[in-house]
Amino acid sequence: MSRIGRSPISVPAGVEVAVASDVVTVSGPNGTMSRTLPSGVNVRRDGDVVVVERASEETAHKALHGLTRTLIANMVTGVTSGWTKELEIIGVGYRAAPGASGVLDLALGFSHPVRFTAPEGVTFDVPTPTRVVVKGADKEVVGQVAANIRKLRKPEPYKGKGVRYLGERVARKAGKAAK
Repeated sequence: MSRIGRSPISVPAGVEVAVASDVVTVSGPNGTMSRTLPSGVNVRRDGDVVVVERASEETAHKALHGLTRTLIANMVTGVTSGWTKELEIIGVGYRAAPGASGVLDLALGFSHPVRFTAPEGVTFDVPTPTRVVVKGADKEVVGQVAANIRKLRKPEPYKGKGVRYLGERVARKAGKAAK
């Protein structure tokens, strides 16, 4: 049995988990999220914990067992405390500024400023001009938005300029050898 799948998910106070046929809905202080369950995986609520069980010992059901448990646990964490990804911008003249209503204005060395609009449920925080914090309840969406911002100007290997995750190590290359 899956070690991840068999561990129960504790539901904190203020969070409601509803299971209706093949849809799990989690609602809490940060919003409501729902997900369709794959076939072969059953979810039930036992008091203040949620238990994920699989229908059989087939390989496909084994694979979905731990995945489903982790996705539901991520939903519970998202509606209680939320998820964040931090990005840092490195380069002369590279900076970020919050725009109007969910828009992030980026200066990344192009001839024009880049305007990045946040999808629904995601907010941007800019504590310093070289740091961007992406916040939201859905872990997948927060990670994808951070990856899309990073993709605008990936860190290059010679000077290290670009957008990177906080703490990301960029492999540096040697420049031209002098004569």
